[in-house]
Formats: sequence, C-alpha cells, structure tokens
Amino acid sequence: MQSLQRLSEWGYNIGTRLIDEFLAKANISRCVDFKETAEMIAKVGFKMFLGVTASVTNWDIEGTCCNMVLEENPLVDFVELPDTCQGLYYCNVLCGVIRGALEMVSMKTEVTWVRDVLRGDDSYELQVKLLKQVPEEYPYKDDE
Repeated sequence: MQSLQRLSEWGYNIGTRLIDEFLAKANISRCVDFKETAEMIAKVGFKMFLGVTASVTNWDIEGTCCNMVLEENPLVDFVELPDTCQGLYYCNVLCGVIRGALEMVSMKTEVTWVRDVLRGDDSYELQVKLLKQVPEEYPYKDDE
C-alpha cells in the first residue's frame, strides 16, 4: 500500500508541473466543464505526453465521474511484474499526474485504476471523479 501511495504522490508532483507546459503548448481555450476537461486530457494531454489517446466513457448522470480507456500504455512497455508485486498498480503514477494537474486548475479529483493489463485485464482503464470544483481566488481586487 505504501508503494501505491508513493507512486501516486510522485505523479501528483509531476502533474502540478506538467499542467504549465500543457497550457503553454496546447494552444487551447479554457474548458467550460468537467466533461470538456476530461476529453481534453484524453485526446490532447495523453497524446502530448504519452503519444497515445484515450476514449472517455461511462459518464455518470451528474457529469462528475467518467472512465478513460487507453488501448496502449507506453509506461508498461517491456514491464513484467514479478509474483511478489502482483498487488502493485505499476501505473499509479498516472493517477497522480492527472490529480495534480487538475488540482492546479481548481478541480479536486479522485483518480483510480479500474482495469490494468499488467494485472490480467484486457485494457487500461482509469476512473476520474470530480470531488469539488474549487472557486478561483484572486489575490487582488479589480478596483485597487
């Protein structure tokens, strides 16, 4: 469990920095809602940093929870988990990256693996759940 958290925290630290590069290079306008944000991560973010895209599926009624399915995952090329590490989500760093990047744009999220090929599943699937949209705070008032 400790290595699972550590991988997520490493990813979180990476995500808080990657968002700046993403926003600077992606040449995109501000997303209007969580659905648009998820699509932007799946189509533009994954392509920019991993060279792959993902499909966004299984939206809940409120539009606050979805799954991202990756057909390929370059983080696991040439990786085989030994028997002693079968409980490890090797790619948990990716959960942290998404969580950290979204927190920097005022979205508190929970990101977890649903399916993982390294654990015997048929695809890679993440669940991204919006917990809270944090209002942006400005340090200065407009009339000062």
